[in-house]
Amino acid sequence: MGYYKTIDGKKYDGELLELAEKLTSGAGDGRLSKDDAAQLFKAVIDGDAYTDIEKDTVSYVRDNYKWTDAADEWFRTEVRKWAATK
Repeated sequence: MGYYKTIDGKKYDGELLELAEKLTSGAGDGRLSKDDAAQLFKAVIDGDAYTDIEKDTVSYVRDNYKWTDAADEWFRTEVRKWAATK
């Protein structure tokens, strides 16, 4: 696992946060698209385990970044399906 980033005393997956930041800065309307969601999902499943820190990070990204409705729904569904196998 890469490095952690602490926000308000809580540890998060630094790589996931960096990816979300990169995907929302500079281009488009600042929302995460379905393509962006697919990249984030790939980053979540890369370790083949769903750790508490990853769960917290996914929750943080969902709450603190803007998503298109389609991307949000797709991402939540995919994470839920994948997490059920862990």
